[in-house]
Amino acid sequence: MLKFKGIAAAPGISVGKALRIDKEDLIVPKTAIRQEDVPFQIQLFEEALIQTRREIIELQKRIATEMGQDQAQIFDAHLLVLEDRMLIEEVISRLKNELLNVAYIFHEVLKKYIDVFSKIEDEYLKERMADVNDVGKRVLRSLLGKKRTLLDDVKEKVIVVAHDLSPSDTASMHKKNVAGFVTDIGGKTSHTAIMAKSLEIPAVVGIDDITARVKSGDLLIIDGSMGMVILNPDEETLSEYQQEEIKLRGIAERFLTVKDLPAVTTDGKEIELNANIELPDEIPSIKLHGAKGVGLYRTEFFYMNRRDLPTEEEHYQEYKYVAEQMGDGQVVIRTLDLGGDKFLSQFEIPREMQHFLGWRAIRFCLARPEIFKVQLRAILRASVHGKLKLMYPMISGIEELRQANKILEESKEELRKEGIPFDNNIGVGVMIEIPSAAITADILAKEADFFSIGTNDLIQYSLAVDRTNEKVAYLYEPAHPAVLRMVKNIIDSAHSAGIWVGMCGEMASESALALILLGLGLDEFSMPPAALPELKYIIRSVSLVQAQEIARKAMTFLTGKEVEEFCQLKLREILR
Repeated sequence: MLKFKGIAAAPGISVGKALRIDKEDLIVPKTAIRQEDVPFQIQLFEEALIQTRREIIELQKRIATEMGQDQAQIFDAHLLVLEDRMLIEEVISRLKNELLNVAYIFHEVLKKYIDVFSKIEDEYLKERMADVNDVGKRVLRSLLGKKRTLLDDVKEKVIVVAHDLSPSDTASMHKKNVAGFVTDIGGKTSHTAIMAKSLEIPAVVGIDDITARVKSGDLLIIDGSMGMVILNPDEETLSEYQQEEIKLRGIAERFLTVKDLPAVTTDGKEIELNANIELPDEIPSIKLHGAKGVGLYRTEFFYMNRRDLPTEEEHYQEYKYVAEQMGDGQVVIRTLDLGGDKFLSQFEIPREMQHFLGWRAIRFCLARPEIFKVQLRAILRASVHGKLKLMYPMISGIEELRQANKILEESKEELRKEGIPFDNNIGVGVMIEIPSAAITADILAKEADFFSIGTNDLIQYSLAVDRTNEKVAYLYEPAHPAVLRMVKNIIDSAHSAGIWVGMCGEMASESALALILLGLGLDEFSMPPAALPELKYIIRSVSLVQAQEIARKAMTFLTGKEVEEFCQLKLREILR
């Protein structure tokens, strides 16, 4: 029996035989062609692009039907790769100049793109590398006349073991006999991990050499909550985990029974449970999972997949629709969070400025007020149609908050002069995701209407951990004492100033840590819709007094590991 520790990517326990999928190495021949063969090679390339597009659209339709539109949208990025004029034109240009077969030329261009992406340590761009690689292999298979159908051929319950899995690989697991997966590489925030959570398939990623240690047919236990994989367990361990798997299945069924009930502790404290969204199409999903409102509307995705900037009217119609659909539920719109993990070519940002610490988010908006005002005016106009609030990302100190509010006031004055109605008292919040903001939260709280803690970046910046780098991913600890102390300071500062504080980062959806956050006084949790029923069940199963005692005890531990173990124990006790 061997145990491996990796990164917990999707929760749950599963037991099954391993199916190892070896890393796919497509052998691409290099063949000289004649000048008169070029048109035929271009035709082959165009047909491969069309065929790949059909495959992806078909997959996207199936995912939309079986899993929901929000998951299907992951493949929008794949379709964009197929429409990348720079890539297509480079292939055709090199084909004409080098007179080599199109499969080889495309393979060489693809390698160059992936090499460029691999040297950029931004989360969003890392995910784009996976998209380019996934789509590129589909095009190559079409050009070479090959098919990849391994996951479609699965006939028994298995745990997939692979070096890595593309989003389309993961999507093809749906309603198959795939009970979980384990990979050599990957992180919590990859598309694959996100889809695994939606599919409710346990997943552990980032186990350095798991494919070298496991062969197809080996018995595996995967604990996606603890990031643990056990190879060929003994009878006692197997029996223990099988019983745990049955218990967890029963618990998951119980979670769904409360999705339409209020999130109230046993001693009467009501907590606001909201959902994170990227597009208005996700609203049916968040209602289905029992969200009260939208705690984070990421608007930068509205700027993507297009070659021009959205107009004020386009912004307005989008925000108006969301406001009306949510009715009495609040909707927190985050202003444009460009850069770092989101990049828009039309803004002509120098590549060296795309890093997480570069010219991005509120810094970009303050430098380009003409773009910022278009969005602010639209949010203000839409504010009369529902309970809208706006929030600034990446605020590092009070000066940036004041500068942003100055542009907001200018936008309000313009609308007044034009006779356009808006909510003059619209709530204006600050996303706390930089250590300087966390430390000076007492100052920011004097001029903000609310806080929302963005833990993904706050943890990364505080612990100096690039969460996309597998070699240091183990250091990315939401339960680290430094992180907990910062969160406590933010909440205490907000409450001292009489404002509410929420959390919209990944940490908000981690069940065990929710007990600490509840005890520390967090007013609002916002997360992916599928995580809501579980958290609501937990809140309804514990008293605020219990949660406060758990938080007090958790703050005394010296390591994040001790905190997580303590909280997991308490969670099991509460859920019995």
